[in-house]
Amino acid sequence: MENKRFDEIRKTFEKDLVDISDINVLNDLKVKYLGKKGLITELNSEIKNIPNEDKKEFGMKVNELRTIFNDYYDSMKEKIEKIELNKRLENEAIDISLPSTKINVGAPNILEKVIEEVEEVFLSMGYDVVDGPEIEEDKYNFEMLNIPKGHPARDAQDTFYIEGEEILLRSQTSPVQVRTMLKGKGEVPIRMICPGKTYRRDDDDASHSHQFMQIEGLLVDKNISLSDLKGTMDVLFKRLFGDKIETRFRPSYYQFTEPSVEVDITCVNCGGHGCNVCKHTGFVTVVGAGVVHPNVLRMSGYDPEVWSGFAFGFGAERLAMMKYDINDIRTFYNADLRETQVFDREDEE
Repeated sequence: MENKRFDEIRKTFEKDLVDISDINVLNDLKVKYLGKKGLITELNSEIKNIPNEDKKEFGMKVNELRTIFNDYYDSMKEKIEKIELNKRLENEAIDISLPSTKINVGAPNILEKVIEEVEEVFLSMGYDVVDGPEIEEDKYNFEMLNIPKGHPARDAQDTFYIEGEEILLRSQTSPVQVRTMLKGKGEVPIRMICPGKTYRRDDDDASHSHQFMQIEGLLVDKNISLSDLKGTMDVLFKRLFGDKIETRFRPSYYQFTEPSVEVDITCVNCGGHGCNVCKHTGFVTVVGAGVVHPNVLRMSGYDPEVWSGFAFGFGAERLAMMKYDINDIRTFYNADLRETQVFDREDEE
């Protein structure tokens, strides 16, 4: 009797599972046979009426029937899902012969990219990257850099004062160098660069801005000379513009260095042959630098009889304009999408 019951249930679900094409119908059948009141599940309730010696065999048959149903179910489910997937792919097919739509994408900020390149060069030479406040005290921005009150050199760096004549927006990142030397207390060698935003009361035009990114550097140690500065500048500009770049020094004057120099590099526009950009000299000026003035060392706690050093400074915008052939400094601050095209050219190269 029991075997007949098993056979009837099996024939029933085999018939029910034929030609099913809807996953919901398939799930309903699973409930019909394996749900709480399913036909196969109810067989378990009949085990109490089975003689003890036959209960084991009866239970095995119930499990066997459940396994056969699950195999049928899994097979049909896979078949239905495959059919539905093929239909969806067919309906959602993309015609690859259609022309694509170009999507404008962003690009790294040019100034940040140039600053990062400079930082990588100096980090490789053992320098630290140091930051400092943009709202600065007059004594750090001028006085401790050998520019006392009333000195005419202040006119060239006329800046934005906030409170009287003591608090201002820094006109250079040199105050970070002073603060670093003060922390060294006249005893610690220093190798650092300090990139950051600076402010001056310039009229904005193609080559000037009331705010700009400046990168300054300082090295203080024993027995430092201009030759060390020259070697450092050679490494920097060859890394930025290529091995063919040459550097040269010309005498200059700064209040915080003595002697002072202007650092020129081979014109990247003409390769040193002479053009309108370099005024047919083959060189362009990019850096102001020199040996740290003894007064600056002394005011920061370093004995100029024991310690010496060099300092330099340049604008990140100027380097970026040369490197990426940009002729207007305002491009960096006007969200001009042409700025992203320089990276497209790099990728093509």
